[in-house]
This record gives sequence, C-alpha cells and structure tokens, in this order.
Amino acid sequence: MPYIEAMPRAGLTTDRLVSAAVELADEVGFERVTLSALARRFGVKDASLYAHVGGLGELRARMALRAGGELIDRIAAAVAGRAGKDALTAFAGAYRAYAREHPGRYAATQTRVDPAPAAGSPALRRTADITYGMLRAYGLAEPDLTDAVRLLRSTFHGYCALEAAGGFHDPRSVEASWDTAVEALHVALVNWPTGS
Repeated sequence: MPYIEAMPRAGLTTDRLVSAAVELADEVGFERVTLSALARRFGVKDASLYAHVGGLGELRARMALRAGGELIDRIAAAVAGRAGKDALTAFAGAYRAYAREHPGRYAATQTRVDPAPAAGSPALRRTADITYGMLRAYGLAEPDLTDAVRLLRSTFHGYCALEAAGGFHDPRSVEASWDTAVEALHVALVNWPTGS
C-alpha cells in the first residue's frame, strides 16, 4: 500500500471521513479501504473513528451513497434536455466516464446498501427518477421498465468492469464496440418485447 500523508486531526467529522474514504478508494481500491487505513490518513487511532461511523459496514454504505450521488449528478447534467437515443447516449457516456475516472468510487456504487439508510437517500430516488424517466420516453411501462433498467445496468456495468480489468484483447476499437453496444440498446428499447 502506498504511503499516505497524515491529515490534521482537528475537525474530524463524518463528512470528512467519507470524503477521505472515497478518495482513498480511488487510490488503492474500494476493497482496500479499512478503518485502519483511514485512521492513518488522519493521523489518529482507529478507535477515534467510531465517534463518527459505526464500523466498516457503515463507512462503506456511506461511501456507496456518496459515490452514487456523484454518479447521478454527472448523469443528470449529461441527459438534461435530451430524450430518446440522445439521452441514452449521454447517460451511457457519463456512466462510463465516471467508472473510468473514479474506479474506487464506482466500485462503491455496486455495493448493496441496507434498506434503512438507502430508503432516505435523495441520490437513490434521483437515480430512479432519471433512469425511469429516460426509459418512459421510449414508451415503456412496468414491468418492462424494471426489465429495461436491469438490461442497461448489466450492460454498462459489465462493459466497464471488463474494460477496467483489461478484458478486451481484440484489435477492434473498444470505443467502437461501446458505441455499437449503446446503439444496440437503443434498438432494443425501441423494439421492446412487451407483454412477457
């Protein structure tokens, strides 16, 4: 693990801990963020952190919600004023850009968060509103909306995870394949098999 310069102890808060934790996740990987590593970053003992977070599980849940909020903010800005294929392309591009620029934070967004803290999360509500809103523009309604959300998430996450792991070895351009995947999703959404 690389050396991490200690930060001043004064003003330790839950918000500062979560901010430091997501930064650390981008540096060393989400799974390598521990309370001990975070305590070292602030130059305090592990026990000092328990006044602000209830443990590693709570810290990771807060990281997931913080990163999820950042991701949906980026997506919302990208899709604003767009619909149909333009919105889908902007959504996909913003999603992938975040995953590439912030690998540790992105990994945090894939963490399952307990229903209690998730229920009150404005970021999760906003994510649902924006995603479902984009798909309603394709004329989809439930249960097709949920199926379409799952298809998009599986495609975007799968592509980003494989790309990050260096899983694409063919000489075909990764960008070209991404563009084709988004185009294929658009065609699938326009021609959605309803009534199943």
